[in-house]
Amino acid sequence: MSRRFLELVSPMARQESHHGAMNFVPPELEEILRQTPALQRAYLVGGCVRDALAGLPHEKDFDIEVFSVDYEQLIAGLARWGKTDLVGRSFGVVKLSTGSGCNYDFTLPRKDSKVAAGHKGFDVEFEPDLPLREAAARRDFTINSIMYDPQERKVLDFFGGQADLRSRILRHTSAAFVEDPLRVLRGMQFAGRFELRAAPETVELARGMKGSFAELAVERVREEWLKWAQRSRLASAGLRFLAETGWIDHFPEIKALIGTPQEPEWHPEGDVFTHTCHACDALVRLPEWHQADAESKAVYMLAVLAHDFGKPAMTHRTMKDGRERIVSPGHEEAGAEPTRSFLRRIGAPVVFEQRIVPLVRNHLVHLDIVTDRAIRRLAKRLEPENIEGLGLVMTSDSMGRPPRPEVIPENVKMLLARAHELEVRQKPPPPILQGRHLLPLGLQPGKGIGVILDKAYEAQLEGVFADLNGALEWVEKEIRA
Repeated sequence: MSRRFLELVSPMARQESHHGAMNFVPPELEEILRQTPALQRAYLVGGCVRDALAGLPHEKDFDIEVFSVDYEQLIAGLARWGKTDLVGRSFGVVKLSTGSGCNYDFTLPRKDSKVAAGHKGFDVEFEPDLPLREAAARRDFTINSIMYDPQERKVLDFFGGQADLRSRILRHTSAAFVEDPLRVLRGMQFAGRFELRAAPETVELARGMKGSFAELAVERVREEWLKWAQRSRLASAGLRFLAETGWIDHFPEIKALIGTPQEPEWHPEGDVFTHTCHACDALVRLPEWHQADAESKAVYMLAVLAHDFGKPAMTHRTMKDGRERIVSPGHEEAGAEPTRSFLRRIGAPVVFEQRIVPLVRNHLVHLDIVTDRAIRRLAKRLEPENIEGLGLVMTSDSMGRPPRPEVIPENVKMLLARAHELEVRQKPPPPILQGRHLLPLGLQPGKGIGVILDKAYEAQLEGVFADLNGALEWVEKEIRA
């Protein structure tokens, strides 16, 4: 168990010692709950309760389940606090937007019956007086089935969710788990986010659901992968959950890593899948990753996941340095196509592919002799990504080889330092020579100018010139030639 997780769950014992009371409800929401007659049987549910018990910050997405009222009564009771919006009767969600800018989701208890394939194939029946235990049983995992009664200030835990959270166990709440295959992918990202291992009975149940993956819309698959990529504290736990449940079969680019050997001298940790798990976990430990925006966090995590996708096709044994070794020459370039395939399979945004594929293709460039010319060209090659992001992928790759020490490779440090000096760490150099510089030389607007500008930029990247005077001298020679 990591020290970080112990720090996070330690508040749980303190909170439970006072009859389960917790102080995690925002003052505004607490006032709404206490002063609205229609909310006398309202309970906080789901992630906000789970995160509070784990000592994690939770600033949004407060879900409240309201019993013993109907839609009209609920909306009427909430109207005094702000704008209400009914998000589809079939979903049973009333969204309250208050003057402070906060949003809260209020739902009515319901029973769902699976009647057809897909996430819309449910017959939904709302039951205002549904017993609390039955309502909690609808939740996917025990850690999400815990309720909090704000009136009595106590935790309601019908399925041992607190014990599972303390023990880091991911356990399905009830047999209804099988009705929605998305719950398996939710299990993947929960395992990564909360450092959980799946209970054997949950693994077995998920394995039996493998055939229902086709029911999932790609948008729902994307959402779970992005949560894994952006929020994981132990990303490998999510990947290993996929392997244990057999759901890794739906992501063949990852599955191919299992059993692909590596040279023990360079990779003492084991096969490519093992290395990838360690590399993803190493990325989470880098402060630069935590400081990145949400999109970049996902991009870098998925890039580390995909960085060796080319190895299964390129790995073989050969004689090198007088002995037989396992090598994978060219796996960087070979990884581009399976990376694209994986990203499209999970429905990743187009910009992800544009940023991730160059990172995969160039993740070993630091092993070559790095010149100023090569660094400038690298910055352009990575666009719209940059050398700083590549440094995170390279560092994670290097650190994912235990028991080797976790250090930033010296050549990565040198690359980043020189890129900073050349002012190309964040983006490639802007073209020095512009079209407006060519008009006084008698050149007419048109394709000819575009050709010259392209050649000029190539010369600039090569280091032929570094300022406008040098660029003008170069172009005059080009015109004479």
